[in-house]
Amino acid sequence: MRIVSAFVTLRHEDHHHHDGARRPRSEQRVRPARCSVDCLRTPNWIYPKIAYNIRPCRGQRFVATRKPAVTSVDCHLPRPSPLAQLYDRLYTAYGPQEWWPGETPFEVIVGAVLTQNSAWRNVEHAIENLRSGGVLSPRALHQLPQPELAELIRPSGYFRLKARRLKNLLDFLFTRYRGSLERMFAADLPTLRAELLEVNGVGPETADSILLYAGNLPTFVVDTYTQRVLKRHGWVDRAADYHAVKRRFESELPADAALYNEFHALLVRVGNRHCRKTPDCEHCPLADLLPPGGPLV
Repeated sequence: MRIVSAFVTLRHEDHHHHDGARRPRSEQRVRPARCSVDCLRTPNWIYPKIAYNIRPCRGQRFVATRKPAVTSVDCHLPRPSPLAQLYDRLYTAYGPQEWWPGETPFEVIVGAVLTQNSAWRNVEHAIENLRSGGVLSPRALHQLPQPELAELIRPSGYFRLKARRLKNLLDFLFTRYRGSLERMFAADLPTLRAELLEVNGVGPETADSILLYAGNLPTFVVDTYTQRVLKRHGWVDRAADYHAVKRRFESELPADAALYNEFHALLVRVGNRHCRKTPDCEHCPLADLLPPGGPLV
């Protein structure tokens, strides 16, 4: 059964529409939609920023509309999917994450490279060095000699390797898109993702982080924490690779960058707290969703 209602706010058309005033993000919580048909459920795992209207049709079918898209929703829905429960628990426990930390899209891109095999606090020190040096922009960093760049990003670790990778990425940006991030992110998503993966030093996680967090494009980011959470709960096969886990999310969720952003950030939060190499399931908001024998991996 195709379930395309996940992570949307459902409201009957005869309800009052939103008055247009923007609420603070902390107040943008979603109440469960009420429906006279018991089998239709819209629990509080719905992503709070996406608003739909819902109107009943003939028979047992609803049509959810979100300009300009029109989406059909089967009424006979099963229990919320594991991903729906996962999002519900994490959002309830941790709230909005406001991720990725960065003042500009270019800073996010730099952070996506520097965070490879590094703790974020070290990345912050390296980015602050770039900012203090006045080179935290595409052109300035592109013109900076690689040895000088390496010294500035030393706190992030593997600094010579990362300097080379940043230079590769900048060469691509200036050669292919004349140094314009706006032009780059206006490209077709599958094409741009394939191009980024051709850049030496840019793997799937880095490419998807750049596209999602800097470009606001709907591609789900899979990291180690994401794989651990899903595999330990038995929601994907133990042998599932990056692409298989990514397909699982993108096949069940609407293609919405804001949703992917929040979901991935929540997975990072729970992974950092509870789902490290040695799991710490006590007080984890997902603990009761584990298989009867405990974590599988």
